[in-house]
Amino acid sequence: MTFDPFLLARIQFAANISFHILFPTITIGLCWILLYFRTRFTLSGDKEWEYAYFFWVKVFALTFALGVVSGITMSFQFGTNWPGFMERAGNIAGPLLGYEVLTAFFLEASFLGIMLFGKDRVSNRVHLLSTSLVAVGTSFSAFWILSLNSWMHTPAGYTIENGVMMVESWWAIIFNPSFPYRFAHMFVASLLTSAFFVAGISAWRVLKNVDGPATWRVLKTGIYMAAVLAPLQILIGDLHGLNTLEHQPAKVAAIEGIWETQRGAAFTLFGFPDEEARTTHFKIAIPKAASWVLTHDLDGEVQGLNEFESLHPPVAPVFWSFRIMLAVGMLMLLVSWLVAYLLWHDKANKPLVLRMITMMTYSGWVAVLAGWYVNEIGRQPWLVYGVLKSEDVVAEHGSGMMMSTLITYLLLYGFLLVSYIFTLRHLAAAPARSSSTLQQRARDSQSGDDATSPKSQGDN
Repeated sequence: MTFDPFLLARIQFAANISFHILFPTITIGLCWILLYFRTRFTLSGDKEWEYAYFFWVKVFALTFALGVVSGITMSFQFGTNWPGFMERAGNIAGPLLGYEVLTAFFLEASFLGIMLFGKDRVSNRVHLLSTSLVAVGTSFSAFWILSLNSWMHTPAGYTIENGVMMVESWWAIIFNPSFPYRFAHMFVASLLTSAFFVAGISAWRVLKNVDGPATWRVLKTGIYMAAVLAPLQILIGDLHGLNTLEHQPAKVAAIEGIWETQRGAAFTLFGFPDEEARTTHFKIAIPKAASWVLTHDLDGEVQGLNEFESLHPPVAPVFWSFRIMLAVGMLMLLVSWLVAYLLWHDKANKPLVLRMITMMTYSGWVAVLAGWYVNEIGRQPWLVYGVLKSEDVVAEHGSGMMMSTLITYLLLYGFLLVSYIFTLRHLAAAPARSSSTLQQRARDSQSGDDATSPKSQGDN
């Protein structure tokens, strides 16, 4: 059996970006949480915030390392599998990727060393500044990547000379029509993912009786963050959807599973899109809801897939990915609000509640992956929307080579992901010292007799 090399190249890049995106999604949000911990310690002098900081900075460093390694591998694929993209759009993509590397390696990696090893070597003010710069660096890294990605969806500020895209306006390229919505949506998604990540691991530590004096503070921080961010993300998602409807109506038609252009279009809760029959089977829908959401008018017109002939994305993966993202997002909203209510009334220490929080630890990963599949599969068949097709820039590799490298990537990434999760489990399972012990160590530290710094212990 032979497989289409073009399809294998797409699957390989999808595997790379699916693995890579898991880690920046956490580091972007987690670093701002670390800055919050460090700021609270600086303002209050409460050692529990510092212990929380040193526990989670180790998790940040582990996650950051995997993000950097997988990002380098993904960048190589532009040359190995998609050389036509850099030949045609390298004048735009190259500098934006270069700026991302500068912020990721020169700003984040440099000051991460101070975050990890600066305790008792630099002043608290320098330590706080370093944490701030790493947080800014992670956000700038996302800024440049999402600027390029958004430009590929809504290209602007360029001209084409002899088949090569040339810069006409960097301002228009960087701040292209979809960038503000895409960046805001991804940034909040990272914060939301990190909020459930820290809350879930903290809840697991409480269940396993290895929690430290700051564990409940971290858990509350994550839950209250999620309770605020979840509704905000829904609002940003609505604005992003309106922008997508304006610039990529074929993607929206695939999301909704709408085949014929119509007014008062229903929102399909469940169904099975069939591209051959050009219909959605076993459809359960809410009348006029799609028109109301997309146009804010119950009788608003929504274009159907038949309007775009073959120039629309594969329907089923986009249709289902959107519903998974939406379902997980609503679950995040309900769980965060419920647990926030229980925390406010001191009723969240029940095992059932803690297990529920633990089950949501990696929920952000599921939502982010589903959202990226909607985003990236929904752009097909275009690599640069309306300008450059994916099939026109793929390398001419044989199916055997593509299949063997794909399998190698999948095995490696599976091993690294399992190793990452088990390492997190090992870090989280380390027994913490009691609150009285930490208080004694804090007093010893103030008198200059502390023999074991929180840097080495990392109690949380």
